[in-house]
Amino acid sequence: MNELTILISCPDQVGLVTNITRVLAAHQLNIIAMREFVDEPNKAFFTRIACTGYLEETEKLKNKLLENLPNSAEVSLITQQEKQIAILVTKEYHCLAEILIKNQFKTLGANVKCVIGNYESLKDFTEKLGIPYFFVDHVNKDKAEFESELKEIINQFDVDYLVLAKFMRILSADFVKDYAGKIINIHHSFLPAFIGANPYRQAFERGVKIIGATAHFVTDNLDEGPIITQHTTHVDHNFGVKEMVRAGKEIEKKVLLEALELIFEDRVFVSGNKTVVFK
Repeated sequence: MNELTILISCPDQVGLVTNITRVLAAHQLNIIAMREFVDEPNKAFFTRIACTGYLEETEKLKNKLLENLPNSAEVSLITQQEKQIAILVTKEYHCLAEILIKNQFKTLGANVKCVIGNYESLKDFTEKLGIPYFFVDHVNKDKAEFESELKEIINQFDVDYLVLAKFMRILSADFVKDYAGKIINIHHSFLPAFIGANPYRQAFERGVKIIGATAHFVTDNLDEGPIITQHTTHVDHNFGVKEMVRAGKEIEKKVLLEALELIFEDRVFVSGNKTVVFK
């Protein structure tokens, strides 16, 4: 018995669900779960279907679905295989540690192929868990040279996604284009109110009552890519800067891991600068 996840996005029109389910039934596929959403302003249809059955040739099913969908439809047929990822880091360990521990115990839903850092701070920790660590120094290099070295390492591995686990270098438009739709980042939700260094100190000095974090896809516009998930937590006057930082790191870990879980389970569609997320 095969397990199959089907992702479809296309212009909306009457009868789409009927057409899709008819094709699946003709291929003796049993629908376990089906979620759909219509973006009314843009007249766009999205669906995620989990199904089971005996399917020898996925390409034939894909072509049959396309024949019964509007022009410009996009169809992905995904077997139940784990995603492969590379992680980019700087010095902060909290997000990397969460990912590597889950990877170690096979609960991540993906395989970490390597970690790349522009400092050596996290090398020992990474290698203790059996993951290759590559140090790429950014000092005295222009962005093009630095990113060329990054890509040389990344392209040694057949990765589905790049995860920026508190990687603090701004990536160029050319780099982002090479991995379009494959780079996931995490940042504090103080942007744009608290841009720059020490956002938690700025938040503390401003006396904020809520802090948060955002996981998003990376685009050319810094920290403005399609948002995958967000969370907040309440703070009060009892929180000093250290407590604010600690609370911020906890929520950053939570948000990043939730976003990765959604992506690894193929629950996220990108639609312009927004996402459709089937939880």
